[in-house]
Amino acid sequence: MNEMTRTKLTADEWDEINFPRPEENEFDRVVERALSRRGFLGGVLAFGSGALAMRAGLLSSTAALAEEPSRFAFQPIPAATDNTVHVPEGYTWKRLVSWGDPLFPGVAELDQESGGSADDADKVFGENTDGMESFLVDGRQVIAVNHEYTNNEVNLPQAEGGVPRDAGDVLKLQNLQGVAVFEIEEGPDGWTVVTDSPLNRRLTHNSPMKLSGPAAGHDLMKTEADPSGTESLGTFNNCGSGKTPWGTYLTCEENFNGYFGATEEPQLDETVAAGYERYGIAAEGWGYDYHKWDARFDTSKHPNEPHRAGWIVEIDPSDPGSTPVKRTALGRFKHENAAATLAPDGRVVVYMGDDERGEFIYRFVSSAPYVPGADTSRLLDEGQLYVARFNDDLTGEWVALTPEAIGMSDAEIAIFSRMAASRVGATTMDRPEWVAVSPVAIEAYCALTNNKNRGVKTNAGGDEQPVGGPNPREANEYGQIVRWRPMNDDHAADGFEWDLYVMAGNPTVHDDDYAGSKNINEGNLFNSPDGMAIDSTGIVWIQTDGDDSNEEDFAGHGNNQMLAGDPVSGRIERFLTGPKGSEVTGICWSADRKTMFVGIQHPDAPFPDGEGKLPRSSIIAIKRDDNAPVG
Repeated sequence: MNEMTRTKLTADEWDEINFPRPEENEFDRVVERALSRRGFLGGVLAFGSGALAMRAGLLSSTAALAEEPSRFAFQPIPAATDNTVHVPEGYTWKRLVSWGDPLFPGVAELDQESGGSADDADKVFGENTDGMESFLVDGRQVIAVNHEYTNNEVNLPQAEGGVPRDAGDVLKLQNLQGVAVFEIEEGPDGWTVVTDSPLNRRLTHNSPMKLSGPAAGHDLMKTEADPSGTESLGTFNNCGSGKTPWGTYLTCEENFNGYFGATEEPQLDETVAAGYERYGIAAEGWGYDYHKWDARFDTSKHPNEPHRAGWIVEIDPSDPGSTPVKRTALGRFKHENAAATLAPDGRVVVYMGDDERGEFIYRFVSSAPYVPGADTSRLLDEGQLYVARFNDDLTGEWVALTPEAIGMSDAEIAIFSRMAASRVGATTMDRPEWVAVSPVAIEAYCALTNNKNRGVKTNAGGDEQPVGGPNPREANEYGQIVRWRPMNDDHAADGFEWDLYVMAGNPTVHDDDYAGSKNINEGNLFNSPDGMAIDSTGIVWIQTDGDDSNEEDFAGHGNNQMLAGDPVSGRIERFLTGPKGSEVTGICWSADRKTMFVGIQHPDAPFPDGEGKLPRSSIIAIKRDDNAPVG
């Protein structure tokens, strides 16, 4: 996630303005015990080296790059800087749906002058598409997709500077965000939305939600409107996604803090005030101005309301009448996505990243196994939350966040997961974005998108950010992807081995560590890996959300893009480029894998409707001209 509201700041930039970090850390002491940046890279990136003491199957990548034939079914494309989408020769893309398109019968098409009516905002495809998953429900093809945030100046084109003028404008913004679930079908002219499907559904900032797990009912979760602390309204800043083995959708609440503000100085106790500081909850908000028109978001009136956001929410796409559930056992932080898999004994494992500079990677392991056909309602409520610690010797461990280890209750650990992770010395990471678990190998990947504060400042909790481990570059503006393989091929095991699958960079500008790893070259330059998915053949699809200036350090990178990576050979090639200004985010496939669906978020005008029209976030459908599976 990159663009914010009218401020045009990233979430991290906004946080640092309101909650400045110390300029200096105790790095002399840190560096004494850490490997030098160059020495570390010489080991980590020699993917075939015996010095890594890791399994050959995991690491036989870049060393064989020159000799291995390509497994890709496409010819890579060059970088682009224009205002449209490009895919390889032999592939065709078409727009499936855009912000403002009706999802139900009788709803008007988008009015370009007004940006649509507030009354229809919860009945159309919402703004800023992000994570999405596909489902087959009784033979129907269904997509569930996140609507992360709004672009106020675009969505409120008649409001000066995009500043909400009244409660109606605020309600419109609230209804354009959340989640959409809708049926699609393929006809002679391609894929379309089935507007009269009984499965279609919109969830917004006002939709009823249940709270379950250790935090449900705790005093910090109770409000005047919900004295039980078990029912809330809305799901917020829905970024990445996930899919459970039993066919439900996991939507992830990321930068929820910016929706809250205060009309006067909040009176907070010490615990709540510390949480506000760590999670970046300030008086002004990001420009949504909810707190000025909707008292629920005014922390001077309802200081516990922010505790009810920042969770992973489980949604059943097969039952439009069901109430989504916020699964508090999975922790509260700025969730990027949720990558679910199974341990050999059937227990559910969910990997999660906290997308802020210097935050952590988490794992949840259920207490009970998943049994097909059995009750799954408690699987994501009962289990253990862990945080990752990466060692410089390319090993790591998952540290359990328990009351005994931390001195906090289970509910407090869930509500203030960041503080709990800091207490056990978890590894501060370069903005953990999407995690992807391979379906063909026992390994997982996490995109570490960038971190200008690495080696410069602490994180929001005062934890040091030393150079080393999986974060080997100071003031990292390019990002990297870390990969780990659990001990004994068991995702529930407490130990793992890790390496770096790729380090983005620019060898046309740099001849040092910032050139990137050996599998980066002039033909596949990119920065800020963000979205990620691994298909049924093991190919890693990498989506970017970074600097598209195409200048200086980013010369040759072009617009944000999607690349395909082969973990066997280490080869990475560019498959798609997005329109100028956009983030490429969200990916899923049709049931027959003959169509790939990809999200295009916050493009600049004139995408997709042409000159003089509002820019509209969209989902596109990509097919091969020979109708073979896409990949």
